[in-house]
Amino acid sequence: MDFELLTTDPGSRARAGKITTDHGEIETPIFMPVGTVASVKGVHQRELKEDINPDVILGNTYHLYLRPKTEILKKAGGLHKFMNWDRNILTDSGGYQVYSLSARRKIKEEGVKFKSHIDGSYHTFTPENVMEIQRAIGADIIMAFDECTPYPCDYNYAKRSMHMTHRWLDRCINHLGKTPEIYDYKQTFFPIVQGSTYKDLRKQSAEYIANAGAEGNAIGGLSVGEPAEEMYAMTDVVTEILPEDKPRYLMGVGTPINILENIALGIDMFDCVMPTRNGRNGMLFTSHGTINIKNKKWEDDFSPIDPEGVSFVDSEYSKAYVRHLFSVNEMLGRQIASIHNLSFYLWLVREARKHILAGDFTSWKDKMVKQMDKRL
Repeated sequence: MDFELLTTDPGSRARAGKITTDHGEIETPIFMPVGTVASVKGVHQRELKEDINPDVILGNTYHLYLRPKTEILKKAGGLHKFMNWDRNILTDSGGYQVYSLSARRKIKEEGVKFKSHIDGSYHTFTPENVMEIQRAIGADIIMAFDECTPYPCDYNYAKRSMHMTHRWLDRCINHLGKTPEIYDYKQTFFPIVQGSTYKDLRKQSAEYIANAGAEGNAIGGLSVGEPAEEMYAMTDVVTEILPEDKPRYLMGVGTPINILENIALGIDMFDCVMPTRNGRNGMLFTSHGTINIKNKKWEDDFSPIDPEGVSFVDSEYSKAYVRHLFSVNEMLGRQIASIHNLSFYLWLVREARKHILAGDFTSWKDKMVKQMDKRL
């Protein structure tokens, strides 16, 4: 992987860059649609490529390990071929899913024993086998195995967990050195900063992760219930330390406003299930605020969802029509909403990039935050 930092905004730490892997270029800042189980939920690959057009999507190690299983992915030639996606893929390590299974798992130094949410069967993730699983999945960018702490989190627990995450990182790196790629392209490894919402722990972790010398770095354990201001404070601490010449990925974040504020703090990569999950429930993101499309007020509104025309949806479907689809429980409504929201997120980060390159990101960002912080 190669990362080229093109420019930094004069009024903030916002950056425009370019990541190049064997599956193509990724212009940053970037939002990665979440394809948890080898599918961005409710969106056909053709629509994903032609209408939403992301440079990279995310797959989930925990879910892909359970279904369809790594043996099937190996037989298919890796996740790219299995799901017919010829662009970049990033996989998380399963650490967040293990966190979310708090009633179904036991964490020890060796790794994590957990019960499948599907059939209750027992499995174990260790730093070593998670590296092997991600080799088999074949993502272009793979993550270290870490523990994602909850919020709120006791300081001593957060400290112990952070140090264990660092020891797990060393084991990941050691095992990767013994485990070559399976397919005919290179994989890039990102370690993950932890430390909950404690500045001293985040600083320690960022320094440890920076010293690992990986080609890119991630920040985990945020967007787990903490106030947005705490998220920004932790990001601020970490991006001061992580090397400028390597991409920075803030995992699982977030709302459109969260994304813009974290771009301003020096983050390059984002992912979140919010565009599709909220879309399926009738919440649409626009450049002028959020819309609950189920509300009666849209019943006879024949204007596009977003006047900026962020997606093909805006030229083809009115608010009234999409509301009608939700009112009759037609699955097309949920699909249109998902495509629109994903298109909006990609439009937003691409507009951010334009303004970073133009040198006026901060003023544009402040205007957009005010516009989007409304319920329409």
